[in-house]
Amino acid sequence: MAATEGGLTTTLSSSGAPGRTELVGPGATLADERLLPVLPALQPLLPHPGLRRGATVAVTRSAALALALVAGASAAGSWVAAVGLPDLGIVAAAETGIVLERLALVPAPGARAWPTVVAALLDAVDVVLVRSPPGLPDAQARRLIARARERGTVLVPLGPWPQPADLRLAVTASTWHGIGQGHGHLNSRLAEVVATGRGAATRERRTLLWLPSPDGTVTCIREATARVGPGGPAGLALAGEGDAPAGEGRAMGVPAGEGGLPAPAQLPGRSPEAPLADAG
Repeated sequence: MAATEGGLTTTLSSSGAPGRTELVGPGATLADERLLPVLPALQPLLPHPGLRRGATVAVTRSAALALALVAGASAAGSWVAAVGLPDLGIVAAAETGIVLERLALVPAPGARAWPTVVAALLDAVDVVLVRSPPGLPDAQARRLIARARERGTVLVPLGPWPQPADLRLAVTASTWHGIGQGHGHLNSRLAEVVATGRGAATRERRTLLWLPSPDGTVTCIREATARVGPGGPAGLALAGEGDAPAGEGRAMGVPAGEGGLPAPAQLPGRSPEAPLADAG
């Protein structure tokens, strides 16, 4: 669902009922009512088994990771809004697991209107994904963080964010698979994701994800290799810092022989003609 600046109020109250309750509906949560669910592959990165309501979770270097982060809440019944992301791929969002019927888009609200639009959505939905305009003042960012905390909304800045976040996720290394010698299609990406933060998230966490996997899902590396079978390998090695960069950050290599990860062609996957679930 798309919402423009001028039609924002109409969109948020389109059912004739005021405010958050009608828009969000049941807003499914975990056993702890302060948590929104996440995809199982991302749980090792979080200090809790879900997204804590009122938290600010910044994501850098990967729109695919940001979409994956909010997909679990969307699939469970929450509304998600995206502000300032005119290049957000609807197909990519759907492939990640976001329910398009509960996705509100404000692609380009303009720098002056941006804080007002984000503040209004923080009052109305469970998760707000944003890309801030260049030079966003610290004071405006602080006010939005405080509003998210007050309203129990998860604020997810993508890209530069001028204030400390409760949790920061970043893709630090990745490599695409699927291209052979002059043939093939990109169909999967292995990514190293690092999480740092404050409070319960102080301890650094790292995990390896298919982002996406050969079948288009976001999968923890252990889950992906488990599908190969009992004789399948279960490891992946990161290339050293001296190796040439590939994709985002350091190069990643798949070791050959026993203990190495099989090439994506060996894993069950979608057809090469299927669209990618990630553009970055």
